[in-house]
Amino acid sequence: LMLFGEIFERIRAEYVDAPDERELIHAAIQGMLTSLDPHSGYIEPVDYADVQEDTTGKFGGLGIEVTMEEGVIKVVSPIDDTPAAKAGILANDFIVEIDGQAVQGLTLDQAVEKMRGPVGTKIKLTVVREGVDQPLDFELTRDIIAMRAVRWSMEGDIALLRLARFSEQAYVGIEQAVKDIFDERKGVAPTGIILDLRNNPGGLVDQAVMVSDAFLKQGAVVLTRGRVEQESARYDARPDPLDARIADVPLVVLINGGSASAAEIVAGALQDHKRATLVGTRSFGKGSVQSIINLGPNGAMRLTTARYYTPSNRSIQAAGIQPDIVVTQDVPDEFKGRDEIIGEAGLQGQIGGGTEE
Repeated sequence: LMLFGEIFERIRAEYVDAPDERELIHAAIQGMLTSLDPHSGYIEPVDYADVQEDTTGKFGGLGIEVTMEEGVIKVVSPIDDTPAAKAGILANDFIVEIDGQAVQGLTLDQAVEKMRGPVGTKIKLTVVREGVDQPLDFELTRDIIAMRAVRWSMEGDIALLRLARFSEQAYVGIEQAVKDIFDERKGVAPTGIILDLRNNPGGLVDQAVMVSDAFLKQGAVVLTRGRVEQESARYDARPDPLDARIADVPLVVLINGGSASAAEIVAGALQDHKRATLVGTRSFGKGSVQSIINLGPNGAMRLTTARYYTPSNRSIQAAGIQPDIVVTQDVPDEFKGRDEIIGEAGLQGQIGGGTEE
């Protein structure tokens, strides 16, 4: 600490331009944390809200899925029971103005950012609708919007569940998807389920446990081991109506080099219990657990506090999960090799300790 203080004082007194002392301290903190491993780091206060939004899967907004088409924002679909749906925004509407400002010239991200905001605040959208001569004006009040983590479809009698991330919406999304599938099929179970975890970067460990539990009746899901006692734990599946409903339905899980962290917890648990056949390519290999430690008005820190292990006591740190059936993506010759993800093993400073490194 004396050395740090001496260097800080010398920079403050002698650097050619007067430095921003707050930025200096934050950079020093960031350097200290990032020197530990690739996943530890300091989160600035302005970025902390984005991290919370990503983990909760909720934000203040209008409830519309949008895309960019010919320079304007096209509504793909309003989400049920959201301000947009209640106001009468329809699929294929074109949003041309946001609070009187033309959308033309904005990127999709810029337009989405303008539509998001604090819950309870108002926003005016001007919409062009096919078959209506004049633009339509809508005044909406922003509300809490839950991002959809799960999408499903039927391929014949096979149910395909796509889980994009392990936010707080992951388990409820799986539960609702299974319910909707059975409702559509008038109570008849699908002949198989495909759970697509490709390019799923992970997220909340508790959601990984709950999603695994949706397909398991009993047994360990994941074990965590850290230096301090509260970071070491075993998480188990319990019998429940959901896993009983789909107990006899064959399950395939799709993984690839982009399947990481919580996605690997689920894949590893279902593989070890022989509940699912894993198809695809080796997963990313992120076998560590990060805790987000709130620092109040100073943001937060993300600190690696434990390694996790599959039910058979495998650490997949850097090694990844190997699929039961290897299926590589079919890509043009000019992209072969460039589409492969090296994963955790290729990250400088990764903590090691994997079972199959």
